[in-house]
Amino acid sequence: MNLILERSDRVPFYTDMRLIFEATGLRSADFDWYVSDIDTNSGSAQFSDQDRWLAGVELESFLASHTVQFIWAVFSAFPVGYRRHIEQAPYVDGNPLYWQGVEVAPQLENALFEIVCWDSSATLLIGLPQEAEERFTRIYPETRDLRIASQQRPSNI
Repeated sequence: MNLILERSDRVPFYTDMRLIFEATGLRSADFDWYVSDIDTNSGSAQFSDQDRWLAGVELESFLASHTVQFIWAVFSAFPVGYRRHIEQAPYVDGNPLYWQGVEVAPQLENALFEIVCWDSSATLLIGLPQEAEERFTRIYPETRDLRIASQQRPSNI
């Protein structure tokens, strides 16, 4: 199941990736990341608007020392050491795939899962391992199934 967290009083802002990792029980250092369609409130060059591969240990270190709101972004998780040329980067801003009321998969082939930052107002979790989903929904019980939530959204999204 894919999840969406929005309209929560339990998060100070969307999307605080440090809180997302804590809630899933996953460590960013356990994966390599392709990060794309990035827009943040950070002035850090590490998260400029350039799509890039990022080692999980780099991401973990950055999140431990910076408080960043990811306004738009797609974090695609891969096994450590997996790197390949990306021809078409995943995107979120303007992407209608999430809102069609069907189960979607991560946009990149061989990605284990995606964490999607949606317009600083929601976090989408695509293809998380079941244990991580269950842990996340226990911590954030207002989390909903993305298929159901997407059917309740206006059609122009």
